[in-house]
Amino acid sequence: MDRPVFITGGTGFIGTSIISALAARGERPRVLSRDRARAEAALGDRAEIVEGDPTAPGPWEGAVRGCRGVINLAGAPMDGRRWNEAYRRRIRDSRVLATRELVRAIGEAPDGERPGVLASASGIDYYPFSRPAEGADGADGDGEVTEDTPAGDSFLASVCREWEAEALGATEAGVRVAIMRTGVVLGPEGALRKMKLPFKLFVGGRIGSGQQFFSWVHIDDVVAAYLRALDDDELSGPVNVVAPDLVRNREFTSALGRALGRPAWFPVPAPAVKAAVGELGEYLVNGSPAVPRALEARGFSFAHPDLDTALADLT
Repeated sequence: MDRPVFITGGTGFIGTSIISALAARGERPRVLSRDRARAEAALGDRAEIVEGDPTAPGPWEGAVRGCRGVINLAGAPMDGRRWNEAYRRRIRDSRVLATRELVRAIGEAPDGERPGVLASASGIDYYPFSRPAEGADGADGDGEVTEDTPAGDSFLASVCREWEAEALGATEAGVRVAIMRTGVVLGPEGALRKMKLPFKLFVGGRIGSGQQFFSWVHIDDVVAAYLRALDDDELSGPVNVVAPDLVRNREFTSALGRALGRPAWFPVPAPAVKAAVGELGEYLVNGSPAVPRALEARGFSFAHPDLDTALADLT
């Protein structure tokens, strides 16, 4: 393919995986990065590096012209620190402002040089929590969450609403937009690496009641979903990037223990989780039963559709 793909957030876990997949099919994307040296060290010759701040106007915007599509993954990390007011603002601005500038660059590209598609990241945090029912085996709101489910009212839900609204602005320039609402991504990097440690120390177990839904997806299927969004002219609007195997936290931790050959005996009480990580704890002790209806409607085939085989591939 002669026209490259333009990527923001390309040096992260998902971004580098997508770039490797593009390289495997003979494509060399353009990757926007604040730090050229760091990006070149991470990506080597698999990508053309464009230096610039995605949250601010700059010469980088000209690099969007002539690209066949755009993948937008820009955003500050959300784990590993407490969310004070300044960091909450960084979480929001790194996504909303970056997407706003990217869409402006797309819209200003001349006809014939404008990308045809924008695949923009979002999260299943868009949806309301399905909170575990007190003293029961089920959870409130057990119904499946599809792409048509209205937004929740949490902080991250508000971020997702603004983030997605900015991305959908590209439709005014005639660009197809796919909003990739992604669950917990399982892969060699990211969340799974941190989840493994307690089990390896024989202190792994469910979080809180364990009844909360855990919407997960293998990194291979995340990459395939983004490539499908680039290539499939009929895939647009919200897309739940989650595996079809809907499980609860207790089922996930049991499966992870089996995969690692370790017991899952040590539950972490919800108050302890919230005390340890602050506001992020709300998202760990609650969940949403998201299902991939948009992908299934387009005949998407998951390489890792069930949890046990996905974990076996990664452990």
